[in-house]
Amino acid sequence: MKTEKKTLVMGASVNPERYAYRAVKMLQQHGHPVVAIGKKEDNLDGLHIEKELVDFDGVDTVTLYLNPMNQQKYYDYIIGLKPKRVVFNPGTENPEFYTLLKDHNIEFEVACTLVMLSLGNY
Repeated sequence: MKTEKKTLVMGASVNPERYAYRAVKMLQQHGHPVVAIGKKEDNLDGLHIEKELVDFDGVDTVTLYLNPMNQQKYYDYIIGLKPKRVVFNPGTENPEFYTLLKDHNIEFEVACTLVMLSLGNY
C-alpha cells in the first residue's frame, strides 16, 4: 500500500500577508499534499488548519513557521511523525532542535520553502 507523502506546515495561517499562508498556497500549486497546524482552527481554500496536534500519516517534510521560542513544545511531536526532513524557514533557525533531529536521523535544512519551490528544488 503506497502512502502519499505530505508536507506539514507548522504555523499555518489564513492571513495572506503571512509567509506561512503563501507557502501553503504555493505548495498546493506545485501539487504537494499539505496538512497544517496553526494557532487556531480554520480553513484555507478547502485545507483544514488544525489547532491541535494531529497524528498525520505520511508526513515527509515539516516546514516551520514558528520562531525558536515556540518550537520546543513541538519537538517530540515532530520527531514522532518521523519526517524525512524539517525545513527551517528564515527566522526559525534553532541549533538545539538541529541536534535532536540529527539524533533521530532526520535531515534538516535552513532554507525558504517559497524560494525552494520557485527554484524547483523542493
